[in-house]
Amino acid sequence: KQWYQRRVRGEYTPEDLCFSLQETVFAMLVEITERAMAHSRSPQVLVVGGVGCNLRLQEMLSQMASQRGASVCATDDRYCIDNGAMIAHTGNLMFQHSMTTSIEDSWVTQRFRTDEVHIAWRS
Repeated sequence: KQWYQRRVRGEYTPEDLCFSLQETVFAMLVEITERAMAHSRSPQVLVVGGVGCNLRLQEMLSQMASQRGASVCATDDRYCIDNGAMIAHTGNLMFQHSMTTSIEDSWVTQRFRTDEVHIAWRS
């Protein structure tokens, strides 16, 4: 209610709200990325996908990586449209390491944790 009253008085703009939302979401993405880097012991971050085009996200990831002594690589915008190539590449790596799943045993989970994924090709 207090935010609404301040918005009506013109103290907050829709742009303020959008910026705040973006910063919060990006901070969450950076935290998850840092956790994934720690679990995988990776010194690198590759920024891809549609959101990877956002320069503010790239900046926030670069700051985090710098603090960890790691590096960030953002792909060319031409390759930041779809994650299909990454999914296909991962599937190919899994297949090469005999990691297959039958259609009957396949399902989707939105709460899949990156630290619970067995990555056979890094063992």
